[in-house]
Amino acid sequence: MAGFLVFSENNDLALELVTAANSLKAVAVSACTINNNEQAQALAATGIQVYAVNNEDLLMADVGAIAAAVSQVADKAGADTVLLASNRRGKELAGRLAQVMDAGCLTDVTALSIEVERILCQRNALGGATVATQYIDAGRKVIAIRPRTFEAAAGAGTGAVDEVEVEVKKSGVTVLEFKSRAGDSVDIEAAEVLIAVGQGLNSKDDLSAVEELAKKLGGEVACSKPVATDKGWLSEERIIGLSGKKCKPELAILMGISGQVQFTVGIRDAKTIVAINSDENASINQMADYIITADLHDVVAEMNQKLG
Repeated sequence: MAGFLVFSENNDLALELVTAANSLKAVAVSACTINNNEQAQALAATGIQVYAVNNEDLLMADVGAIAAAVSQVADKAGADTVLLASNRRGKELAGRLAQVMDAGCLTDVTALSIEVERILCQRNALGGATVATQYIDAGRKVIAIRPRTFEAAAGAGTGAVDEVEVEVKKSGVTVLEFKSRAGDSVDIEAAEVLIAVGQGLNSKDDLSAVEELAKKLGGEVACSKPVATDKGWLSEERIIGLSGKKCKPELAILMGISGQVQFTVGIRDAKTIVAINSDENASINQMADYIITADLHDVVAEMNQKLG
């Protein structure tokens, strides 16, 4: 392996990628930043080489142009493997970058290891029913890692920041204005406490008591997919699972959730899981650390009362 280059426009995710690269004992780890000097300094503080691209013609909205720029930086850095974050933008960039680099590509990777010079990547397979170990059989590789798979790298030294130039074609994309995304802006992946509700919740009106409990516990409300997509009671930003977010809270309280694998793949890494379900044979109980067999509405009311 010649080396790793990490890139994400998100500062926290970029620091997670540094940890991922360092975990593989790579020959060399470097980072690329684009029009983000603050991020360049934060990454350099981890002790790695940072290649900073500053070009006003580069727009994050033009993913093709960003892919071309990152590819050129990988060449300058002598990196044969690029690590990206497997969020929405990162997954789109992964495919475009792999095409530009003539590289193999894997996304939604949840673990990395080295075996006989191969980078082994673990990913959910068969709808989340199992975990597959795969590798890229190509000289150049693009790997997108799911957020929060690794801890953010801490300051470990003083790296260098070198400004580099890349060839940029005038973008065909024109940004007219930026607007905050309408609706919910919650980040359930960052929450230390999650209360997730499923189809066992009787009505949308019952959410207020759940939200009250989450506030008392310093957490956020999340849900299974049908609660958001079928019933429309919560936004899609709050979905846990294969079609939503992978979360690793300290505490996950799962209420009225049966335990389909499409949901459990998104919460199984929680430190402590409490399952509340009226069905004592619910599949969710198999992964729970604590089980309460009761009506979730009664449990929520009692917990709110106890917490004052």
